[in-house]
Amino acid sequence: MNMRNQWPVLPIVAGLASGLLTGCGSETGDTGSSGSSVVMGMSDDVLATDPASGYDPGSWLLFNNVFQSLLSFPKGGTEPEPEAAKECAFTDTGTKVYTCTLQDGLKFSNGDALTSADVKYSFDRMLKINDGSGPAIMFPMLDKVTTPDAKTVVFHLKYADATFPSKIASGAGSIVDHQEYATNALRKDNEAVGSGPYKLDSLSDDHAVFSVNPNYKGTAEVKNKGVTLKFFHGDQTGLKKALLDNQVDVAYRGLAADDIAEIENQTATSSGINVVEGTSAEVQHLVFNMADPVAGKPGVRKAIAYLLDRDALVDDVYQNTATPLYSIVPAGINGHSTSFFDTYGAHPSRSKAEAALRTEGVTGKVKLTLWSTPSRYGPSTDQEFKAIAKQLNASGLFDATVKSVAYSQYEKDVAAGKYGVYVKGWVPDYPDPDNFTAPFFGKGNVLNNNYTNNTITGSLIPKTAAESDRASTEAEYGKLQTLVAEDVPVIPIWQAKQYAVVRDNVYGVENCLDASTVFRFWEINKD
Repeated sequence: MNMRNQWPVLPIVAGLASGLLTGCGSETGDTGSSGSSVVMGMSDDVLATDPASGYDPGSWLLFNNVFQSLLSFPKGGTEPEPEAAKECAFTDTGTKVYTCTLQDGLKFSNGDALTSADVKYSFDRMLKINDGSGPAIMFPMLDKVTTPDAKTVVFHLKYADATFPSKIASGAGSIVDHQEYATNALRKDNEAVGSGPYKLDSLSDDHAVFSVNPNYKGTAEVKNKGVTLKFFHGDQTGLKKALLDNQVDVAYRGLAADDIAEIENQTATSSGINVVEGTSAEVQHLVFNMADPVAGKPGVRKAIAYLLDRDALVDDVYQNTATPLYSIVPAGINGHSTSFFDTYGAHPSRSKAEAALRTEGVTGKVKLTLWSTPSRYGPSTDQEFKAIAKQLNASGLFDATVKSVAYSQYEKDVAAGKYGVYVKGWVPDYPDPDNFTAPFFGKGNVLNNNYTNNTITGSLIPKTAAESDRASTEAEYGKLQTLVAEDVPVIPIWQAKQYAVVRDNVYGVENCLDASTVFRFWEINKD
């Protein structure tokens, strides 16, 4: 992977919209790591224990619990707050110098003191290694890091970036011990040394064991004695069985809608298992290669936008475990609009689709292949794309088919421009509209779809990035979303909901499911 947000994993965990217990798991019981140990199962793997490399949801789950960042996102919040830092602020008038002061007495899990030298080392090392599967690509604005003293860190930016605090609050800002991590090479021994709430005791192909870090000093209040994370490698049946057999306390990222329907039916007369629903900013888009001889025609793309029935997809394929998405910035994120709803409507219009094609000079059926890869975007992706093809073909205007390939080949083909229409999912690095726009439509377009809009790249993205008052960027992001709806380089399809399934003696999981995408082990309490 090049980027976590370039190579996202959309949630495979899903459930039924009806009967969800959104209030279940409210905080009760002991605090201060006096609860029991928790066993959690998920479908994702942890691909890396070194923050200079991992850029996938499984690895970031580890980073967010084992490592500290200077800032972190509080439960339910989208504004970063101090964590390893006592305070942070822009110390110039142009959001180009960002200064943090560390808390007193910070230590890594091995007992080594954490100082400003470790913070500088972590960022310098990440940028120097510049791993293709790491988060260095998030920091093109970072010029240098200086350390006036052992508790002060100063980030000097090449250009103004008001979202810099959110970026260092993510897993990309993980602080490593300079005595434990080589300057020029990634750590590959399946071990990790951080200063977060947990220590990584062991990691194997099948599970990871985390215990409470006694040296941790930060904002998290640990409510359990440790977490064992079991990996099911995409085996949905195995994860469901483990949950029903009481072998896991929490199932996260791995149960399909049908699985949860079956679980709810089996447990309808008991209170043994609960479904917890949370918010999410994960999205999925239909992407068009603007250089493709078919998908490159604006009339073709607009016709598809007029024909796409998101409600049917959400109902029939995802059983309402997602919501229709009508813009590139999802609901719950500042600046969200409904530009595609406003431009193309909520319901399919064959007449408008046909008019778009005829304006383009297209008179016959449009032959089109939709490219899917369920191994990365969930087992329902093929089914979803077949449903989209059926919608297009039912209009009599398209002759669409679906092809599904392994993700490793899929990414190579997308980069090579072999696909005209394909799927892309997105797991945000931080909950800001910048993370849903700049990577897609700015310089170095991670969609690999040959789309450029000079107003977006030359004006709107730089202007919004430099604005420290994020709420004041709403108008500019509105213009950006309108331009995307007019050009149609992508069509937003749906926004995910987050789900976890828990035993009825497990609490606090709702505090792990919010738009920050930070799954907080420390919030889980088990009687």
